[in-house]
Amino acid sequence: MNNQVQAELKKIFNGRFSTSESTRANYARGEDTYDPVLSKAVVFPETNEEVSKILSLCNEHKIPVVPFGTGTSLEGNVVGNDKGITISLEKMNKILSVNAEDFDCRVQACVTKEQLNEYLREDGVFFPIDPGANAAIGGMASTSASGTMAVKYGTMKTVITGLTVVLPSGEIVKTGSRTKKTSAGYNLTNLFIGSEGTLGIITEIQLRLSPIPESIMSAVCHFPSLESAVQTAQQVIQYGVPIARIEMLNKEQMEISINYSKLKNIEAVPTLFFEFHGSEASNQENIKIVEEISKDNNGSSFKWAKDLEERNKLWKARWDVYYSVKALINNGRVYSTDVCLPISNITECVNFAEEETKKLGLRAPMVGHLGDGNFHVILPYDPKEEGIYNKIRDFSDLLIKKTLELNGTITGEHGVGLHKKAYLLQEHGDCIPLMKTIKKSIDQNNIMNPGKIFDLN
Repeated sequence: MNNQVQAELKKIFNGRFSTSESTRANYARGEDTYDPVLSKAVVFPETNEEVSKILSLCNEHKIPVVPFGTGTSLEGNVVGNDKGITISLEKMNKILSVNAEDFDCRVQACVTKEQLNEYLREDGVFFPIDPGANAAIGGMASTSASGTMAVKYGTMKTVITGLTVVLPSGEIVKTGSRTKKTSAGYNLTNLFIGSEGTLGIITEIQLRLSPIPESIMSAVCHFPSLESAVQTAQQVIQYGVPIARIEMLNKEQMEISINYSKLKNIEAVPTLFFEFHGSEASNQENIKIVEEISKDNNGSSFKWAKDLEERNKLWKARWDVYYSVKALINNGRVYSTDVCLPISNITECVNFAEEETKKLGLRAPMVGHLGDGNFHVILPYDPKEEGIYNKIRDFSDLLIKKTLELNGTITGEHGVGLHKKAYLLQEHGDCIPLMKTIKKSIDQNNIMNPGKIFDLN
């Protein structure tokens, strides 16, 4: 970044432009395994027009740009660029409009899922996409996130109907609309969802909302083996039960979560967390079916969350899985990977993952959004331990190979970032040239999050 650009940005942003080492370090990486990479500066815009000014200036001088939300990404998606700047969107955190009667709203990029649902709680509607972290909605759009309720409510691609995006040139475009459907031209909204900041910066998101269910009921069910738990989830989906959540935690993760989240009356064995959304009558009917399926797979009697407080504690334990694992090692790191498979192949792949980690002597807590075939292996390690990262990466390679053999995908919700670039070549090598053509046509100077998803050169 040259002196001219630095002087111009200081002039525009005054106290919202920083070159201090401590500030740059705070925005140098996400929750991933990479060493921090400090950009030359961090800038904090508040409006679309300010983002436009930054990108226009950076594009003119060919300065790389890394967009940054809450920093909860897991694949190196927001690692800094030592030749460029990081744009933190944290000040773009306003809820712009809510139309409860139409079940939609519009928010700025750094509104978080918890912030939005707190704002909506008196309106009878809620935002259903539920990743483990309290992520920014702009970041969730950029990585095409999903989470625990995808089986019923879908993913970010399901609930986003429009975006405001600032292109590398500084041009501000609005895609999509508030309507439930449209046939107007190319689907540019979905082009930017999952683009991880490589095509432009998402600054506003138009979202579909869902009505708050009349009845919400949560329970846990224990199983003698991980295989029987996974088979239960698979059969529940294949039976067509309209369930909101089916979350799997393996024995290792249950032990960790019980200690970290102070759970009571819960056993350290493979476990499914269930949640049912609907009317009282429909929930009771669906619960009966799921209890029968669980019983056929040697599942325990259901243990019910008796009230809202107990239910929230149960799901907070699930949301805190990453941090519970990270807490196992002082100054440790966590390699968290996710794959997604057709429902009929999920049991085979989960069993494979458990067997391979045992062979390699790795500690491998596992969780899964089994309702949509997505599961995560969470591997804690001490970066000072010689050879441990290579061993973890060997396991990751094996898991990806198995996943692709079973017609799965290398990532269900984390995105590609830096970690999975080689894996993307394995899954979609034939599509990479087209992706590069799109990237070059929109970002001719390759300033937008360069080196993420794939390498241009």
